[in-house]
Amino acid sequence: MAANYMHVDVFSARPYSGNSLAVFPDSAGLTAEQMLRITQEMRHFETVFFEPTGNACTVRARVFDLFEELPFAGHPLIGGAAVLHQQAGHAGPQTWTIELASKTVTVNTDRSEVGYYGLLDQGTPEVLAPMDRHHAFPEAFGLSHSDLHPELPPQVVSTGLRYLIVPVARGALGRASIRRDITSLLGGIGAQFAVLFDEATLEIRHWNNDGILEDVATGSAAGTIGAYRLRHGLTQGGETFILHQGQYTGRPSVLRVRPEGTAEAIRTVKVGGDVALVGRGTLDVLP
Repeated sequence: MAANYMHVDVFSARPYSGNSLAVFPDSAGLTAEQMLRITQEMRHFETVFFEPTGNACTVRARVFDLFEELPFAGHPLIGGAAVLHQQAGHAGPQTWTIELASKTVTVNTDRSEVGYYGLLDQGTPEVLAPMDRHHAFPEAFGLSHSDLHPELPPQVVSTGLRYLIVPVARGALGRASIRRDITSLLGGIGAQFAVLFDEATLEIRHWNNDGILEDVATGSAAGTIGAYRLRHGLTQGGETFILHQGQYTGRPSVLRVRPEGTAEAIRTVKVGGDVALVGRGTLDVLP
């Protein structure tokens, strides 16, 4: 048994920038253990595995990072939907329904001058109450309390993954790094991951909880930033803003974020970006 895959870069119009991704359009028959081992072999930050359904525009999806299966992710679904569009050969816009274990989402795709563009509807966010600044754990990121934003509070927000959003002062992102595993710290406040956010430059940084790997462009975190900015009156419902990530990994990325609704009732958050097709391949031997 062999498995075909596509290599794409997400949140960039240029190949070899943005967040790289391996997409397996038809993974029927693969086990979770095989998918994890394939992801570790490919060495992309994440890999998405699709399984066709009876509907040509609906697929089941499983997403893995280098350590485990994820219940939700952003750039794998956007990049994966672009591959589905390319393989289907459609000339015009398409809407894809993607069934995950935790939720079902839609991705709108269209051709662009350089590749494809995908827009992921992440659904209604969960926004927990703002926290005191001492819950931001600045020392865990190599920062001090003076590096935190003086007015914006830390807050846990989820559109599928629970992120602690830590707003920081201008310039603090460049000094940040995770010095020790923060899993237990985050678990104590009901979060799974953390994202540092600079409102002045509309830029974020995110690492695996152990700090070993920094993510290039994080669609799931971008969705939480959209909800956070709408909740705190930093943007308006229906307004698209550009979020930056990846400059510190040498792969600058552009994420377009559009929360919808009002500060009191956020209906959904949509996250979009360009997808560049890089290559294709076949695994002749499966684990």
